[in-house]
Amino acid sequence: MSRNKKIKIAIVGVGNCAASLLQGIDYYRKKKNKNKTEDHIGLMNYTIGTYKPADIHVVAAFDIDRRKVGKPVDQAIYALPNCVQPIRKSIAKTNVKVKMGHILDGMADHMKNYPPERSVLPADNKPVDVVDALKKSKAEILLNYLPVGSEKAARFYAQCCLSAGVSFVNCMPVFIVSDPKWEKKFKAKGIPCVGDDIKAQIGATVVHRALAKLFTERGVRLDRTYQLNTGGNTDFLNMLNRDRVTSKKISKTEAVQSQLENPLAEENIHIGPSDYVPWQNDNKVCFIRMEGRGFGGFPMNLEMRLSVEDSPNSAGVAIDAIRCCRLARDRKIGGALTSISAFTMKHPPVQFSDTEAKELTAQFVDGVLDS
Repeated sequence: MSRNKKIKIAIVGVGNCAASLLQGIDYYRKKKNKNKTEDHIGLMNYTIGTYKPADIHVVAAFDIDRRKVGKPVDQAIYALPNCVQPIRKSIAKTNVKVKMGHILDGMADHMKNYPPERSVLPADNKPVDVVDALKKSKAEILLNYLPVGSEKAARFYAQCCLSAGVSFVNCMPVFIVSDPKWEKKFKAKGIPCVGDDIKAQIGATVVHRALAKLFTERGVRLDRTYQLNTGGNTDFLNMLNRDRVTSKKISKTEAVQSQLENPLAEENIHIGPSDYVPWQNDNKVCFIRMEGRGFGGFPMNLEMRLSVEDSPNSAGVAIDAIRCCRLARDRKIGGALTSISAFTMKHPPVQFSDTEAKELTAQFVDGVLDS
């Protein structure tokens, strides 16, 4: 395998997560690697196989917002309503322009009632032929950053990947990679895929999972728990429509329940989006409470508050999912990648503890495991 080979990615949804990812790639690309402690900060893995962050290049992008469509990607990632704290104030210029995507159910109606700097302004352009665009760009992997609740749109782009021979990294909670019917389609075509619903580097889900696992391992019976989240980006605005968060709640809840020996009854666990606070912008604040019983049945409770920049938190994980997906393509492996999906996603085909998933991913990278 040539070390100089680029990883060619396409992105659907040029929002905050895409902005953080592309700014981050540019950031690490321009590091001189003289001080690994500093230059590699924020990465779980600087090298995966032979691939480094600098090997990732965007070759196609799709969005529906008039402030992004037709613009070069290096400009579009800074356009409203994106509100992410910049990793870099500018990135290297590119000739790749954002193409008009297919709206379908990708935009919630209520967002029209909010100020344009906070909401999405659909362009009047005719949607492009996505399969044709993917083929012409020679994209190898498509990252799905569509808004929560985009059930039809997510499946549309997944099908486009199947038609174009492109891998699918599903960063949002529509169950595709974890759906046996869809997974079978990718496997039959020899196309690797990773999903579903990205798990942040140090975010609400991974922290809640770790605490749930800690309770179990230390002999404390968890009786009830909640996780409440607030944020001010378009993701949180979108999720004010509770009809769009069904899969999201399932994904986040199962991610925590999977770490318990005895899953909690539905009335004793509440995990999900809570409210939209515009001035928080891309900052996400999470509140977790856990109530349990320890030695002798004595009660104990734990409360914590976590504040993170939401989109860089996602990008720090996506960068590994992309490179593992490319490794699978190099090795002619098709279907769901079990290890990296468990490590990077909330709703993978198979749930493991985060420690187990990390070990399995390392084995996959080393070639010990096929997926």
